[in-house]
Amino acid sequence: MTETLRNGVSRGLIELRHTLTTPLDLWGYLFPTVLLLGVLIFMRGATVPGTDFSLGASALPGMLGMNLAFGGLITIAQLLVVEREDGTLLRAKATPNGMSSYLVGKVVAVGGMTLVSLIAVLIPGAFLVEGLEVGPSGWLTLLWLMPLALLATMPIGAALGSIFESPRAFPVIMLPIFGVIAISGVFYPISPLPGWIQGIAQVFPIYWLGLGMRSAFLPDALASVELGDSWRQLETFGVLAAWAVVGLALAPALLRRMARRESGSAVAARRERMMSTVGR
Repeated sequence: MTETLRNGVSRGLIELRHTLTTPLDLWGYLFPTVLLLGVLIFMRGATVPGTDFSLGASALPGMLGMNLAFGGLITIAQLLVVEREDGTLLRAKATPNGMSSYLVGKVVAVGGMTLVSLIAVLIPGAFLVEGLEVGPSGWLTLLWLMPLALLATMPIGAALGSIFESPRAFPVIMLPIFGVIAISGVFYPISPLPGWIQGIAQVFPIYWLGLGMRSAFLPDALASVELGDSWRQLETFGVLAAWAVVGLALAPALLRRMARRESGSAVAARRERMMSTVGR
């Protein structure tokens, strides 16, 4: 187990370094960050309706929560789908404890790039907007919220990525995730929405990521616009922990099933289908 963990961490650090030194890969991660910063620039001077609080400062924590959700749910699912298609997973399967090392590596690489993306939004964002308040309790919240957020989303992302065999099926993953994002209130309190939408939104971790980030970065007075007039940190911890347990129970079984079905002939067949599609 120690050797597997060491090999996985080493693999993840190599992938992380490769991403950070490859302009095209780095741009793929940071392009959404550029868009988010552009949105913040347009929000400068605007205030939350009915208050004198900066609209940009209110939205920035949600942007950070969205980065965490995308890194955990979408990025790792996309990588699994693509690397299943090109045979990377088959090569990992062929080595002792290769799948375990592969997954540890993906957690390190994706977690590292997600952290880079968060810093890339937070540092310039803090200069673009006014009103953020991060005291000792806020930093303490971030210390448990960020790792728990990745634990709540990465296994679910891995489980989703293990279901589909082709990158062409990836929109099937994206559409429901975007639907959940649309009602999640990750950028805004959901208290004005109908009660049944509020109930659906609170089932999923994305809502709680946004709420947790707002509790870390915004003044306590703004909790009055949230459900229950509170940041509900205990509930945030509980729901994210529950999703982490579900994901950690579900993902290994699905990944083992996926690994058993991988073979040289399966990879060759997928490549042949891809080439025939490109050649049309």
